[in-house]
Amino acid sequence: MVPWLSGAADPGRVHTEGRIARAVVEDARDQVAALLGARSREVVFTSGATEAIAAAVWGAGERGDHMVVPAVEHSAVRDSSARYEVTVVGVDRLGRVDPDEVVTAIRPGETALVHVQWANHEVGTLQPVAEVVAACRERGVLVHVDAAAAAGHVPIDFVALGADLLSVSAHKLGGPQGIGALLVRRGLRLRPLLVGGEQERARRAGMENVPAIVGFGAAAGALGRPGALAEEAARNRAQTEAVVAAATTVTGVSVFGDPRGRVPHLVCFGVDGVEAEPVLLGLDQAGVAAHSGSSCSSESLEPSPVLEAMGVPAERSLRVSVGWSTTDDDIDAFARAFPLVVERLRSLRGQ
Repeated sequence: MVPWLSGAADPGRVHTEGRIARAVVEDARDQVAALLGARSREVVFTSGATEAIAAAVWGAGERGDHMVVPAVEHSAVRDSSARYEVTVVGVDRLGRVDPDEVVTAIRPGETALVHVQWANHEVGTLQPVAEVVAACRERGVLVHVDAAAAAGHVPIDFVALGADLLSVSAHKLGGPQGIGALLVRRGLRLRPLLVGGEQERARRAGMENVPAIVGFGAAAGALGRPGALAEEAARNRAQTEAVVAAATTVTGVSVFGDPRGRVPHLVCFGVDGVEAEPVLLGLDQAGVAAHSGSSCSSESLEPSPVLEAMGVPAERSLRVSVGWSTTDDDIDAFARAFPLVVERLRSLRGQ
């Protein structure tokens, strides 16, 4: 990214600098498409998954006034869909949706879009994406897959899946912040969310963020090397399993979500007897950064709607994720700090 941060030319210009910028943007598009099993022309760069989701909802919204939203979807999906009539589909205690219930919620001639996330952003549970997509395609209903928590961590093949729309964020897989993509199935025409220019083949107006796009492509290219995704996933799973093993040595700690059918880099558990925030602060003092609830709910004081939908305690959750830069020393630091933090907080509560 560094050579482009000092001032990239407009990729829409025909002069030499513009053509060079266009070339690096299209190279990055190819890298992102390759990682996600898509055609290059299906990749629309956005400012992140939140914008991509909003664009998917806005574009599909002209086809009807009803949408189907599983209860554990990200707030970006729930809030973008809220301007339409919404049928909320429940989940089991692992956070997994039943494809039959999704199909039952579809209203022929009225449903504009069905949402299904690839993996849950709080508990990591993988959803039956292929079954939901196939059912929607049979009924001629558009389906959007939020893959922000899954892309770069599990194999994704957009073309083979057959989904109409798929959203991702670069920072979730080691790329820079402020860049993402909406994959739009070939042949699908949608009204653009952002208008005022012909960028991204008239599907998203505004000058392209060349440095961020280059960074997104570099991260996708690194993960797209033979064996790289599987290697990182295996390392991340071993690390999160070590996190769970350390956490569950403490009494009153329970794991949320599917312990096996989950993304490899994320785990969530509840801690009896203490609130989440003091646990997070105690871990932070020990040099361990963790979170509670969704990555986009930091400012909210409300209980997690995901955990509420699962029927598990929604106010005492701890979400731990690892990534390409996580080391075994980081895991050891958590294993040392977590029991001490919980023990200290419980003792203070008992005073």
